[in-house]
Amino acid sequence: MSEQKQNVNSPLFAKENFTWMLVGGVIIALGFFLMSGGKSSDPKVFDTKEVYSTTRITIAPILIVLGLIVEIYAIFKKPKAA
Repeated sequence: MSEQKQNVNSPLFAKENFTWMLVGGVIIALGFFLMSGGKSSDPKVFDTKEVYSTTRITIAPILIVLGLIVEIYAIFKKPKAA
């Protein structure tokens, strides 16, 4: 019974969970940063090399998905018992 009371008052996330959440958020932000851009100096010119670059089409989405996986890990990770 006393063990059940102790679990009720324990925090849901520990410092380590928040650290993983921060890492995941930074990875997601980096992915969105790499995906942004593509502005041309002349709005009438469409540069396919700039818009459809490997960074925007492949690397940025992979980073975003990786960041989401890190966030899921951070949420489901159980805090260590003290």
